[in-house]
Amino acid sequence: MARTLTKLRKNTPETASEGVAAPLTDPIAAEALSGGGLSDPFAVLGPHRVGERFVVRAFLPGAEGVELVARDDGASLGRLEREGDSDLWTGARSDDVPYLLRIQWPGAVQETEDPYSFGPILGELDLHLFSEGSHWDLAQKLGSAETVCEGVAGVRFAVWAPNARRVSVVGDFNMWDGRRHPMRRRGESGVWELFLPRLTAGATYKYEIVGPHGHILPQKADPLARQTELPPATASVVASPDAFVWTDQRWMADRAGRQSATSPISIYEVHAASWLRPDGNDSTLDWQGLSDRLIPYAVRLGFTHIELLPIMEHPFGGSWGYQPLSQFAPSARYGSPAEFAGFVDACHAAGLGVILDWVPAHFPTDVHGMAEFDGTHLYEHADPREGFHQDWNTLIFNLGRREVSGYLLASALYWLETFHIDGLRVDAVASMLYRDYSRAHDQWVPNVHGGRENLESIAFLKRLNTLVKERAPGAITLAEESTAWPGVSRPVEQGGLGFDFKWNMGWMHDTLTYLGQDPIYRSYNHHDMTFGLVYAFSEHFVLPLSHDEVVHGKGSLFERAPGDPWRKLANLRAYYSFMWTHPGKKLMFMGLEIGQQREWNHDAQIDWDLLEQPGHAGLQQLVADLNRLYRDEPALHRTDSDPAGFDWLIGDAAADSVFAWVRRTEGAPPLMIVLNMTPVVREGYRVGAPAEGRWAEILNTDSGLYGGGDIGNAGEVWTRPEPAHGRPCSIEVTLPPLAALVFRLES
Repeated sequence: MARTLTKLRKNTPETASEGVAAPLTDPIAAEALSGGGLSDPFAVLGPHRVGERFVVRAFLPGAEGVELVARDDGASLGRLEREGDSDLWTGARSDDVPYLLRIQWPGAVQETEDPYSFGPILGELDLHLFSEGSHWDLAQKLGSAETVCEGVAGVRFAVWAPNARRVSVVGDFNMWDGRRHPMRRRGESGVWELFLPRLTAGATYKYEIVGPHGHILPQKADPLARQTELPPATASVVASPDAFVWTDQRWMADRAGRQSATSPISIYEVHAASWLRPDGNDSTLDWQGLSDRLIPYAVRLGFTHIELLPIMEHPFGGSWGYQPLSQFAPSARYGSPAEFAGFVDACHAAGLGVILDWVPAHFPTDVHGMAEFDGTHLYEHADPREGFHQDWNTLIFNLGRREVSGYLLASALYWLETFHIDGLRVDAVASMLYRDYSRAHDQWVPNVHGGRENLESIAFLKRLNTLVKERAPGAITLAEESTAWPGVSRPVEQGGLGFDFKWNMGWMHDTLTYLGQDPIYRSYNHHDMTFGLVYAFSEHFVLPLSHDEVVHGKGSLFERAPGDPWRKLANLRAYYSFMWTHPGKKLMFMGLEIGQQREWNHDAQIDWDLLEQPGHAGLQQLVADLNRLYRDEPALHRTDSDPAGFDWLIGDAAADSVFAWVRRTEGAPPLMIVLNMTPVVREGYRVGAPAEGRWAEILNTDSGLYGGGDIGNAGEVWTRPEPAHGRPCSIEVTLPPLAALVFRLES
C-alpha cells in the first residue's frame, strides 16, 4: 500500500524554467498519486501559479494525450506532457483563462472541465452548522446533487469522514478507480467534497476511503444519498432534481386539525411490498400501483391515515425496512423519489394522511454501509456495550456525537419537508431511553450520573419533537415505547419527551392475552380488559394492533382466538369493537381487517381470497363501519385523552365476562357500549344507564351483515326507572354471543 502524502514540495520560480512546467519529481508525491494515497489532491492537481505562469497537472491513467483548450472558443492552449512513465500530465501557460481538458483515450476523445480547477463548494457556515449538529438542510449540502459550479453543470459530492486519510468518489464514470477523483478535505469539519463537471443525475457511485491506518476500506454507499440502486445492488445514485409539483396545499394548511388529540385518527399499517402482489409473489406494486389500489381501499374502509413500515432504503428485505442504511432515500423497490412524492400527494387528495415508520436507534452492519465508515467507529459507539444491539445484531447510533445527532434530525425533517409526510412513528424508543435495555447487568455502561437513563437519546428525542413542531407545522410524531416512561406525550416545555402520541403497548399485550383465552377461563383474566383504563389518560395513546403481533411464531389473531371458525370471527368482531370504542386512537395492521388466518409473511401478499367467504367479508365490513362510527360520533374521539369522556357502567362482572361503559363529550349524544365475551346469549341483562330515554342500537356485531346470528334488540331500548350499577335508571337488553352492542341516546 502506498504511503499517504501529507506534505508536498511547493513549486517555485526556481523549480520551473520559463515556459516549462516543473516536473513532480518528489518520490513521495509520485508514489501517492500512482498508489491512490493522495490526501490533498488540490495541492498538486489542477492549475497552480508558478512565478509568472500557471502549471496545470492532471492525473489520467490510460490517457494517450492531453491538450488544454479554451472553454469559451475551443482554441488550443497547449498540450500537457506525460511526466516520465507515470499517469501524471503537466503543462504550463501564461494566463488563467478557463480551460477544458481534451483527453485522447484509446479509441475516443473526451472534452471536459478539470475537476481540480474549481474552488470549494460548501460555505463556512454550512460546515459550522454541520459540525455543531444543527444543519437542517443537510440533504441539500452533503451527499450528491446536480448543480452549476462557476457556470459549469455537473454533480457535487460531499461526505463526512473525519478520520480518513483519503476519500475518493468512484463510479462507472471513472471505472470505480479511487485514484482518479480524490476529494478535497474541508479542514477540521472532516467533510470531503468534489465537483465533477458534466456528470448528470442517474449516475451510480460510492466512496473509496483510506482509513487512518492506511488501508483501503470496502467501498461505502453514501449516507446522504437521496436515491439508491435496486437491492441487492448497493450503490448510491445521483438523484434527479426535486421537480415534483404538489397539489396538496389545502391539505397541508388543514392537517393540524385532522391530527390533534381530539380528532378521529384511524391508521392502516402497511408493508408496501406484501400488501398486494397481483402478478404473483415475485412482484410488488410500485408507487403508482399503490396509488391506484391501496388508496381507494383505505378510503373505502374509512381509515384516516396510512402508515408505511420503513420505506427508507434497506439492504435486507426480511428486516421489513427496520434496518435502513439510507436515511434520506425512498427504497428503489417501489420507484423513484418523485414517484413516492406522487403517492403522498395522491393520499392527500383522497383525504388520507401518511405516516412513516422511522428508525433513528440503530443500523445494520453491512460493510457497504455506515459501520466503521471511515475506518473508525464514526456513527456508532466504539464500546459494544453501548454500540451493539444484541437483539437485532445491529449497531447503535452514537447520539452523543453532534454530527450524528444532526444527521438523523436532518433526516426526519427531510421526510416531513420534502415529501410532505404527515407524521413519523419513531421505532424502538424504549431501546433508546435505557442504557440497560435487554442487557445483562454487566453488559451496559451507566450514564455520567451512574444511572440507566440514556441522557443523550433523551436530549435527541426532545430536540426532534421541538424541531418538528417548529419546522413542520401540523405534522405529528408517535413513539413506539413499551415501558412506563413518564411524559412521553407531554410537551418538552412541561418536562416531557414531546411526542404527540404514544403506542399503548401494555393495552395491546393485555387485551390480546384475554382474546386468546377460552371463554371458560376469561373470568379469571377479566382485569386484562379493564386495567388499561387505570392509565388510559396518562398519555395521548394510540391503540395498536401492529405487525409485531402477527410474526415470529405468534400466529394470526384469527389463530389465537378460541373456538371454531365462526367463534373465531365472532371473537374478532367483538374485540375490534372493544378497541374502536375504547379511549385512544386506532391502528390496525393490514390483513387483520379480513381475519387473515395465517401468520404474516413478508414474501407473500395478504390472503385476499378469504373475502370469498361471508364471515371474512363481514369482518371487513365491520371494520369499515367501526371507522365510520368512530369518525361520525364525537363521543368516540373528542375525549380520547380526557377522563371526563369515559365511565364504567359494568367493569366488575367477571363471572359473566360482560363489560359496559359510556363515552361522552360536550355537545353530542352519549354512547353506551355493552360487550359479551362469552358464547352464551344473555337475555334480559340489566345495565345501569347514564341517562333516561330511548337508546338506539346503532351497532351490533352479531348482525348477519357481519356474519353473525342476528340476535339483538330490534334497533332500540328504553330505560326503566329501576336503579342498577349505581345509576337511577337502567336498560334491559339481549346480549348476543361474543358480540358488542353500541347504543346512542336519541331522546
